[in-house]
Amino acid sequence: MIDPVIHPLPRLSICALLAGGADWVEFKAVRDSTELSDSMLSKHSRALEDAGYLEVRKGAVGRRPRTWFRLTDQGKAAYLGHVAALRRMTGDVPAEQ
Repeated sequence: MIDPVIHPLPRLSICALLAGGADWVEFKAVRDSTELSDSMLSKHSRALEDAGYLEVRKGAVGRRPRTWFRLTDQGKAAYLGHVAALRRMTGDVPAEQ
């Protein structure tokens, strides 16, 4: 079933990147890969975090503050379910019986 939290393209892009296997991904890498502005990435990551799909870790490298993201287990399951629903809608995968 389509997940309304993940469905907006920026959030789907964030989830797709984070589901790729890396554990923690730095804010800058997510921003650059998704081509979102800092403010849009913050907005969409907050929605994913509020839904329990995204874990956020803040820290510093040297004196510079850093933020890292990773999908929670719930987020991974929601993303995979969303992608499966999209595939069924497009005819890529037969519906489960």
